[in-house]
Amino acid sequence: MAEIKTIRRNLALKEYEIKETPSGKQVTFSIKFVNKKGELIFIPRAVAAGLRFNMKENRMRGVLSVDTNNEAIGHVTPVHIDGIIEWNGKKIKM
Repeated sequence: MAEIKTIRRNLALKEYEIKETPSGKQVTFSIKFVNKKGELIFIPRAVAAGLRFNMKENRMRGVLSVDTNNEAIGHVTPVHIDGIIEWNGKKIKM
């Protein structure tokens, strides 16, 4: 039986803070989270994006869906850090 891979939330948030590679390309990731309506949302390919308020103070992060060419295909979605369930295929643990 395959072992379930996990990642601590603080390490996932540190990975989120890495916005681009040394060559200047945006870092993409996948994320699964619960939004404020209680819906489970999965974004298979996303990049970090800003929000119009203090993200750290409000415990929120901005996520933007992108296609394979890193072109935006949606709008910036606010994600509460307590609602993150999965990061790059790894289950979040406290």
